[in-house]
Amino acid sequence: MEKLFYVADLFGVAVFAITGALMAGRKSMDLFGVLVMAIVTALGGGTLRDLILDNHPVSWIRDDTYILVASLAALGTVAWVRMTRPIHEKGLLIADAFGLAVFTVYGTELALQHGTPISTAVIMGVMTGVVGGVIRDVLCNEIPLIFQKEIYATACIAGALTFIGLRTLGTPHWLDTAAAMFVVLAARLAAIHWHLGLPRFHLLDRH
Repeated sequence: MEKLFYVADLFGVAVFAITGALMAGRKSMDLFGVLVMAIVTALGGGTLRDLILDNHPVSWIRDDTYILVASLAALGTVAWVRMTRPIHEKGLLIADAFGLAVFTVYGTELALQHGTPISTAVIMGVMTGVVGGVIRDVLCNEIPLIFQKEIYATACIAGALTFIGLRTLGTPHWLDTAAAMFVVLAARLAAIHWHLGLPRFHLLDRH
């Protein structure tokens, strides 16, 4: 299971690196900018999580594979877009949903292993999934997706709570992991397909 988690984690890194590279392309950044945006997006959430949990050294410092995968994914994205055509937006969102599911469950489990309370474990799961994208969007002067009406962080919360609840019941670890990932994935895919979102807050002008 640990090796499977590692492979899935690298898949999430690659997917989020692609989203970072594409955002850099939309902002007409140079190749260095593309690599920076890809790496920040892919590793930002996990880095902040490890720092808060005092999990040292952080993942990409103790294992070069993370930086390598993020960089190759970014360069591969640049080459693909130049040689063929831009990646379909919906396909990217679906891949992003898979990465989000992996990162959420991984972050939640790591927090539980550190003996954190349930609320902290949920926050760490959400943070692992969304912070990289928030940093990317802020650097690119965009409103982060989680602050818009998209069901994004909400999907992470549901998945993290599912994982914690099943762990409490003592069900098999593989079942906990699969069920939690399915919840995140299903929530995101439903939101993408049916354009579901949370209610928006509007200030009313009294004048």
